[in-house]
Amino acid sequence: MEQNELRTELNPFEMLEELLWQEQFELIFPDSESDYKEEALQIRLIYLMNDAVESFLVFANAKMTGQYQPDYEGELEAELSREDTEEGTTYVLVVHQGDSVVTLFFEDLKVETHLYRYGDLGHFWVKGYEYLRQLEYRIAILHTKCEYLGGDAASEEERKLAELVHFPPLNYACYPAVSQKYIVPMDGVWEPTEQAIFIMEELAAEANDHSLLWWLSFYRKHHGKGMSRLLAWMMHRIRHGAVIDLLIDKLMRTSEGYPVRIYHAEILMRAMQRKAELESLGKKVTLVREEPFTTAQDSVEYNVYLMIWKKKWGNRVVEVEHILDGY
Repeated sequence: MEQNELRTELNPFEMLEELLWQEQFELIFPDSESDYKEEALQIRLIYLMNDAVESFLVFANAKMTGQYQPDYEGELEAELSREDTEEGTTYVLVVHQGDSVVTLFFEDLKVETHLYRYGDLGHFWVKGYEYLRQLEYRIAILHTKCEYLGGDAASEEERKLAELVHFPPLNYACYPAVSQKYIVPMDGVWEPTEQAIFIMEELAAEANDHSLLWWLSFYRKHHGKGMSRLLAWMMHRIRHGAVIDLLIDKLMRTSEGYPVRIYHAEILMRAMQRKAELESLGKKVTLVREEPFTTAQDSVEYNVYLMIWKKKWGNRVVEVEHILDGY
């Protein structure tokens, strides 16, 4: 049960090699009427896109020849060469997308990264204990940010909480936020790390949950699918709710310093008014935002939801209310 090592230095050429090895090659061209085949431009290659980060490799002073296939899905063959002349250095990247060939000429390769607030972001793609699925999702994208972009892209607290991706009772093994076909399998998904158990013990101690502390100690010695599922069941019990609330709050606070992508004042104001209305009735309510990416096109639109907390047969559940235009 070893803790994963984080990337310590961002080398754009190594990152490019990593993408091509993964057969990922999604370019973003400048929003202009310029002909990218004639003029030298900044062409971006998507490196990492999720709710916590948008990161690109930028081909500086780039020109492109050939036919780029944006919708191509298949094997890639690529070759990178370097030409040094008296006028400077030119890199040449040749990528074969099936029968199509695209060539990029560029002078330098840089990393461009934008970090965003994720502590109150989420998606309601899978029903049932939605708040735990949001928690799994936030931990997963935080871990991905740390893994791909290293320690400089995250605070010490974020790097610590990211380790909980290796705590099976809260990862996709028990509470997947996406349907099965979209899950990227992780080695040892049912194997907790020592660090992940220790972090959960810290949370349980801070929440004065001595019962969960005992179970975590037992889990350290007997961590299998059966025990993981038992602890996953405990995660939605009222008795252990303070631990989950504490973890949600920590993820919220550790990402507060990052900017939000889009601010829809009208929808957000209606959501806050509705939230205040429900809270005046004594209900616990959590606001969740859903945002599209700023640079690349995706299918997500801006949405605001309210999770209205309820108790049912000793469990904590939520009713999800979608705040629409003209609510």
